[in-house]
Amino acid sequence: MRLRPLLATVTAALAAAACLTAAAPANAQRGNACSPSVSIESFSDGLDKTTYEGTFVGNFSALAVDRDGRIAAVSDRSALFTLDRRTLRPASVVPLADETGAALDSEGLAVDRDGTRLIASETEPSVRRYARDGRILDRLPVPDALKVAPAGRATTNQTFEGLTFLPGRHTLLAGMEGSLAGDTTGIVRFQTWERQRGHFALDAQYGYRTDTGLNVSETTATPDGRLLVLERGFTAGVGNTVRLYLADLRRATNTSGIDNLTGQSGVRLARKTLLADLVNCPSLGAQAKQPQPNPLLDNIEGLAVTGGGHGRLNLLLVSDDNQNPVQITRFYSLRVRL
Repeated sequence: MRLRPLLATVTAALAAAACLTAAAPANAQRGNACSPSVSIESFSDGLDKTTYEGTFVGNFSALAVDRDGRIAAVSDRSALFTLDRRTLRPASVVPLADETGAALDSEGLAVDRDGTRLIASETEPSVRRYARDGRILDRLPVPDALKVAPAGRATTNQTFEGLTFLPGRHTLLAGMEGSLAGDTTGIVRFQTWERQRGHFALDAQYGYRTDTGLNVSETTATPDGRLLVLERGFTAGVGNTVRLYLADLRRATNTSGIDNLTGQSGVRLARKTLLADLVNCPSLGAQAKQPQPNPLLDNIEGLAVTGGGHGRLNLLLVSDDNQNPVQITRFYSLRVRL
């Protein structure tokens, strides 16, 4: 979701990305704790305000690891990039559209085991399966209640913001950014689909409560089946708030048959545990183009698990610059201990 109106489109030469490294750019410092569970390894602004093959590199709203280890990155301006895993330089870009050729507001991305891409657009909202070349292969059903009003109870630009496969890739999960009309503000819905004979059928739904004033900007599964949830907000003149939570759905109530979620007795929401408020991360020398409580922060929307083991995960995050001169396309490398 675009948190502020587009101010301008500014591009620069792709050569600016030459110094970009995902593992440890020159400004990286090791072992920098954001919390007892999270440390930031590095960041890079090397792709900020660049172009690739005539396409603006930015507006990134989601990340996923491809089958070959490279990084798939979707722009909410209808472009799907493949990035080099080490340097993060673009290797390819594919335009995206709906069945009529209209642009998408792509906010969620998951890569299936056959290499097809599942992409969530918050316009309707929708989830479609795309071939690597951008051809539409399928469209998943969406519950009526989750559709944008008047078709449903969702608010424009407050629908599917995260998309992820649970371990085994039999279950797909999409996280709503904001609450439905009739639900208590701050309680959002997570919708799942189950793979059945080559297609995805609607399955369970769960409730999740965000912190006051924050919305869900990403949901990404951990190897043990829990979820990493990014909650994000923006206050003019102050800047961004970005918090990383670990959520557990195992004892949560299936809310697909519940019209209104109001925190009522007997309905168990997903349990969540704060891993880190990123305002507490060392800035690593980062500079902000607008007021921020920590100059490292920006409009962080994408998150992918890129590796790890033994309860430790390597994460790659990215901010959506909205092609705005006072925002930054910034990649972050974090390590998390669960």
